[in-house]
Amino acid sequence: MSKRIKITFFGLAGLLLLAVLLYQIPYINSVVSWRIEKFAIYAKNVINPVGPVPTALPVTPPPATPTTLATATLTPIVNLTPSITPTATFAPLPAQASIQSPAYEQQTPNNCGPAALSMALHMYGWEGNQTGIANFIKPITGDRNVNPEELRYYVRTQAGWLNLEYRVGGSVELLKRLLAANYPVIVESVTSLDPNDALGPTDDLWAAHYLLITGYDDNTQEFTIQDTYHGADLKISYTQLEAEWRPFNNLYLVMYFPQFEEEMKTLLGSDWDPSLNRQNALDSSQAAAAKDSADAFTWFNLGSNLVYFDRYEEAALAYDKARELGLPLRMFRYQFGPFLAYFHSNRNEDLLVLTDYARGITDMSEEAWLWYGFGLYRNGDYSGALKAWEKADKINPNFFEDQAQKAIDLVQ
Repeated sequence: MSKRIKITFFGLAGLLLLAVLLYQIPYINSVVSWRIEKFAIYAKNVINPVGPVPTALPVTPPPATPTTLATATLTPIVNLTPSITPTATFAPLPAQASIQSPAYEQQTPNNCGPAALSMALHMYGWEGNQTGIANFIKPITGDRNVNPEELRYYVRTQAGWLNLEYRVGGSVELLKRLLAANYPVIVESVTSLDPNDALGPTDDLWAAHYLLITGYDDNTQEFTIQDTYHGADLKISYTQLEAEWRPFNNLYLVMYFPQFEEEMKTLLGSDWDPSLNRQNALDSSQAAAAKDSADAFTWFNLGSNLVYFDRYEEAALAYDKARELGLPLRMFRYQFGPFLAYFHSNRNEDLLVLTDYARGITDMSEEAWLWYGFGLYRNGDYSGALKAWEKADKINPNFFEDQAQKAIDLVQ
């Protein structure tokens, strides 16, 4: 071997070793692995493009139709007596309100939930950052989603001097009421992704995104938001927020010191009671679904509100209609009510079809793998179910008090 070849060989070996060592640095690992994963996903979808959300399989005989479901009187099966007397009226709100913005925190990949929560916690004297939150509730960077239950769990277990509640069916008026009382609010809404983050050429670039809201102005009809993806102290119109909030059932999260719980009860009124809050949302979504203008998100929200009350067959039909009208390809990365509805209404093939589609869109989704496993288990494929549950457990070992491990125990 010539001297020049030896130098080249050892030089390349040295560069390779350096690259391996640099890859062990957490920040570099996060950035590089994320880009490698994006490239692999894009290449896969160039060869096999992502298709639209599959429509539901025929139901024979159908227990009801979406039209009758939207106009029926749905009586909840739980006691909806509120724990407090709902406030009939509220004092007029000021035309403007603003809470001092926290230090801005740019999200790392797939981390808008922990980053938004981190900024909100800073407003209450907390001193951590999004990394600590993510390591606790989503230790794998590739895990694309954080549920509101996980954010609440973090606050209640790791910042016990605070409390966090989340509700659905929020409104612009409610957000303003909370902000005027000096409570910042986190909402889950829609964002448009950078084209560089596309799954493939046919990607609709539709994704969920947590926003921290810190102010409002009736004169301009705008909220002030802290957006971990796009920037600090941005403005968004009331109308735009309403449109982008609706696909997630107008979900909102608010934190408070436990000693101010009575004030929070007053601010939320009847929505303080979780079941009554969900009944309010069900009534609203049912009325919206009865209109000719009802779209896929209207029907999806109706399904999710029905799932809360264990009305799985009715919920499945509402989800059927949403799928028929057309949903964004990432919808099942963030919301999993259809999995419960199809499983509990014994529509196992729909469960398998939809969870398989969800896994194709987002392989790193513990929820999709968990329910895919249940579909396989019900079909008698115990080996396949075990592999699916092991995958869910690997993605997030802390997943909902280790639901994946509990499922694994069924076949071991």
